[in-house]
Amino acid sequence: MPPARKRTRSYDPGRIRTAVLTQFGHVRDGVSKLTPEQQELPTRLGDWTVRELAAHLSMAVAAVARNLALPEPARQEVALLEWPFATASAAGQVDEDVRALVAGATTDELYEHAATRIEEALAGVPDDRLIPTRFGAMRLGDFLVTRTVELVVHTDDLNDAAGTAIPYDRQALAACTRLLADALAVKAPGGSVEVRVPPYAVVQCVEGPRHTRGTPPNVVETDPLTWIRLATGRTGWAEALDAAKVSASGERADLAALLPVLG
Repeated sequence: MPPARKRTRSYDPGRIRTAVLTQFGHVRDGVSKLTPEQQELPTRLGDWTVRELAAHLSMAVAAVARNLALPEPARQEVALLEWPFATASAAGQVDEDVRALVAGATTDELYEHAATRIEEALAGVPDDRLIPTRFGAMRLGDFLVTRTVELVVHTDDLNDAAGTAIPYDRQALAACTRLLADALAVKAPGGSVEVRVPPYAVVQCVEGPRHTRGTPPNVVETDPLTWIRLATGRTGWAEALDAAKVSASGERADLAALLPVLG
């Protein structure tokens, strides 16, 4: 796990909570309209069907209430900027948990349960409250930022697999974009390349001559969804360049070896 040397970006706690609940509402509405045939469609996530993907999304949100119901840990173990690099370690357990959910309840039941529990669990709980997670103890506020990543990334997966058009809450999309951009700066610290994801994020990364003023010699620019797909391995660097979804100028502006960012 790369060290989180970069100073963590501040997120507005109220906006993050609203973003999580709003995006989950968008997903719940979209999932409720899926036909049985759509739920059996394949996804780009291994052998998961849309049904498993939808169950995973409900689980990602229900985890907030589930973790808050456990005893508070004595100390923080995982910082926000360490989380993206830890996610791969839980892939096997996540798959088992998702399949158990699908076998035990309908999709509508999973979403009803998650929606009810998260609102009740969050009421009156401060963001600095520590909670246990799969990866170690985290601040509640940090864990909620990670939920925007889960929700936005998998909303995109759902739209891709089922042909839906579930919208993206602006605050959720912004937080997801920023966390993944900041994670890139942690993975490849430096100041020789400027990565721009307007209107949400600008970060500098990659070792080399540091840019101080004027137009940076090495610039990468793309839109939020393309960045998210690159950072999570849904899209390859060469593919995005060929499709003109990314502009890259300068001899160091090749991020292929640094992607994906999310484990």
